[in-house]
Amino acid sequence: MILTFSQGRIVANQHELVIRLEGTGKVTLQARADDIRLLRQPNIITATGSGVQWSIHLDDDAQLQALSDCMGIAIDSHHN
Repeated sequence: MILTFSQGRIVANQHELVIRLEGTGKVTLQARADDIRLLRQPNIITATGSGVQWSIHLDDDAQLQALSDCMGIAIDSHHN
């Protein structure tokens, strides 16, 4: 699945997630599906694993739901 959002593009499947941010930095974030957490309110993707941690805000709930459906990851309404 390829999802375009305000900060760039997300390429996702059941095994991994790759986020390519637009702009001069050309930043790419990548994580295995096992390291991904989807959070609602606000709509955030977080990745934690192997000494790496990052998070990024999505534009809306529909994008979060699409990632959840594609990757088979439940959306967590509670975040610590």
